[in-house]
Amino acid sequence: MEPDLFTAAAEERQSREPGGSPLAVRMRPRTLDEVVGQGHLLRPGSPLRRLVGEGGGGPAGPSSVILWGPPGIGKTTLAYVVSHATNKRFVELSAITAGVKEVRAVIESAKRESGGYGRDTVLFLDEIHRFSKAQQDSLLPAVENRWVTLIAATTENPYFSIISPLLSRSLLLTLEPLTDDDLRGLLRRALTDERGLKGAVMLPGDTEEHLLRIAGGDARRALTALEAGAGAALAKGEPEISLSTLEETVDRAAVKYDRDGDQHYDVASALIKSIRGSDVDAALHYLARMIEAGEDPRFIARRLMISASEDIGLADPTALPTAVAAAQAVAMIGFPEAALTLSHATIALALAPKSNAATTAIGAALADVRAGKAGPVPSHLRDSHYKGAAKLGHGTGYQYPHDLPGAIAAQQYAPDEIHGRRYYEPTRYGAEARYADVLERVRERLAGE
Repeated sequence: MEPDLFTAAAEERQSREPGGSPLAVRMRPRTLDEVVGQGHLLRPGSPLRRLVGEGGGGPAGPSSVILWGPPGIGKTTLAYVVSHATNKRFVELSAITAGVKEVRAVIESAKRESGGYGRDTVLFLDEIHRFSKAQQDSLLPAVENRWVTLIAATTENPYFSIISPLLSRSLLLTLEPLTDDDLRGLLRRALTDERGLKGAVMLPGDTEEHLLRIAGGDARRALTALEAGAGAALAKGEPEISLSTLEETVDRAAVKYDRDGDQHYDVASALIKSIRGSDVDAALHYLARMIEAGEDPRFIARRLMISASEDIGLADPTALPTAVAAAQAVAMIGFPEAALTLSHATIALALAPKSNAATTAIGAALADVRAGKAGPVPSHLRDSHYKGAAKLGHGTGYQYPHDLPGAIAAQQYAPDEIHGRRYYEPTRYGAEARYADVLERVRERLAGE
């Protein structure tokens, strides 16, 4: 990394006065061996090991990498470890503040360093998903020709947020969520380490478990909460961080949910699949996550309306009206009261009998139409209300069902191409069992049996 004079002075002050930096910064690993979790990425010979100079070079030098994972699990940490462990020139940019101009400046400088001094450059680009397609395009020549070794970090699904040419020129490394054991080890090290709290307070077991719950797999949040709890305990003159002190200091857990990213779709998908699977408790959990994260209640209501038709259908004909009523109520009242309405609808849908017969029926019909199986409308069903229709034979032979017993006429309705094709196959679940019985009799009457 190439800090300016002010950055260098700030870093020197932090080394002299470690208490002036947040605990999460002070506990940042200095080597790959200190990194918490991610063992699958830190094996001997791995791309990250090679980036810090542990073997590999020449024609088989380290590749550019894209680090993908949720916040707080070590993407930026890994980049900083590389910056301190490697003898390469390290440059950091953030896609939030940088643009094509800054990227090109780094690339030109990297070419000069390589040609003039034989020194390679590692470019760490944080939040790469915030770069537009054109901005990402500007990285391609440098990555392809290895003018720079790119370490890019993203919390978004790279298959959606990063252009294919850049993905194909880099190794995609997926970071796994940190386990409770990973975070427990980190917290205990922070309590005693010279860079951490130096044994100033103790952490009882019940407080530690609560810390793990509110961290939600996020190391940064775990350390931030620990520091806040320790500060409160020391201010009270207490030798340990009691559960009550921590609860006073840290109000609630952060919800791991990004309304503009992957988790928006992942949690919504889990909600619908839990309803489909009739697991009402899981469905309410995912609903709560969406509500707590500030999701648009109209989006949730729309998903419930889709679920009512897709997964319940005629097994419970009240499901769709319930979902529609919920959507209308949500649009009128909004949060926080809308949470009650969404809970009402979610419970009703999750516990309703399930049938996807309507879904598969329209799917099969659409497949036939798209395959060209349409054919002309039978003449007796064509419009006969305009002048000259009779001369064309339109409407001739049509039987008016209401004039017949049972209001069913034994006549052909489908085009010849698909005559006899059956799309709707009702289940025997819930109210749809009645439709199954009716349909069997109707099809017999239509066939003249």
